Amino acid sequence: MNIQLPVPQILRDAVERVGLSALDRERSRELAREEVKDLVAAGIGRLRVPELAGGFGLDWVQTTQVLLELAAQDSNIPQVLRGHFAVQEDLLWRAGTEADSESDPAPLVQRWLARLTAGELVGNAWTEPGKGGFHQSGTVVTETDAGHVVNGVKYYTTGAIFADWLDVTARDAAGRELAVLVRRDQPGVEIDDDWDGFGQRTTGSGTARLTDAVVEEAELRGLTDRFPYQTALYQHFLLIVLAGVAEAAARDAAALLHERSRTFSHANTRTPRTDPQLLQAVGEVDAVAALARAQVLATAASLDAAFAARTSAQDAQIAAANAVELATGRAQVALHRPVLEAVTRIFDVLGASGVSQSRGLDRHWRNARTVTSHNPWVYKARIAGDHRVNGSEPVRLWSVGEPTLNDEPAPASPPDATVSAAPSA
Repeated sequence: MNIQLPVPQILRDAVERVGLSALDRERSRELAREEVKDLVAAGIGRLRVPELAGGFGLDWVQTTQVLLELAAQDSNIPQVLRGHFAVQEDLLWRAGTEADSESDPAPLVQRWLARLTAGELVGNAWTEPGKGGFHQSGTVVTETDAGHVVNGVKYYTTGAIFADWLDVTARDAAGRELAVLVRRDQPGVEIDDDWDGFGQRTTGSGTARLTDAVVEEAELRGLTDRFPYQTALYQHFLLIVLAGVAEAAARDAAALLHERSRTFSHANTRTPRTDPQLLQAVGEVDAVAALARAQVLATAASLDAAFAARTSAQDAQIAAANAVELATGRAQVALHRPVLEAVTRIFDVLGASGVSQSRGLDRHWRNARTVTSHNPWVYKARIAGDHRVNGSEPVRLWSVGEPTLNDEPAPASPPDATVSAAPSA
């Protein structure tokens, strides 16, 4: 364990324990309910909460180092937490913009920071199944005599099944897009663990059904009023997962080669762990793991810069948000091929015995392939190229679903468009 950070030993120990049961849970597709509770009790959900409010006060580089260690133990669990950290980031953003100082936040923010410090967890409920919400949420908030209620169906609700609160995107009667926080433990909230992906199988990314679920008025917020780098933060968590998968693959390949005694008569040495070709293969996986870690820590530094801009003028905030959106997109484009190649390279090291289901080494490829499929890298590559050539701003907040005839086409820069001079980076 290499967490050299200001986090207590109890949290370091909780992260290590996650790895002890990860393979068994993968094989049986068992959700990490107890492990998540253990981590939350140890403080994983308040890494960025200021110390004065009961958290650890870490920046994004430090927080990412902790989450990278967790991802190497079980790549599913950081993904479980990404909705929680997005809500936490918005609270910290508001604490710096709606009050005189972070030590004296607005009452609602203060109340929420207390909830996080007490160990309450938030799950994600943004995306809708089927035709989805291409430009407008199908999930609706309605004002009744008894207060506000929300109705709709969500899918890919990562972490929701573990959570105390759901972060739900919806629209109101006027068509305004909202982000609402809904108590998980109430009538009208039903969550099914029906995610059927072949990888990242225990993230709790199934279906959430909301039927007249109560929403306090204080928990209604315009979606675009939140911190301006929301989707970049979500993508950052997927990059953490990808880097964790690469590290786990390097770790498993090295450990299994070190203990291996069976070899071929035409091998280079009589012991596999000294065979230069096999050592080269492990070295290639190790190098990709180091590359992924460095790239993800670089995007974390961009997140820190975006957060630091919260007290600046709006144009500076948008510039910093654009920078982190581009940083996470570039990282996705740059890492997806090397990591996918690296996690298959481990089978060159171990031969046919490496495909034994008892070892579960196929999970590394399945997890990497799944996490790189969530936000298509081809679009991120096009956006980065459009920015480099034409100076176009990246899309910072987007939706997914089936377009209708009334939907406007996504903005793009045609070849003959008049644009500002392209920036150098």
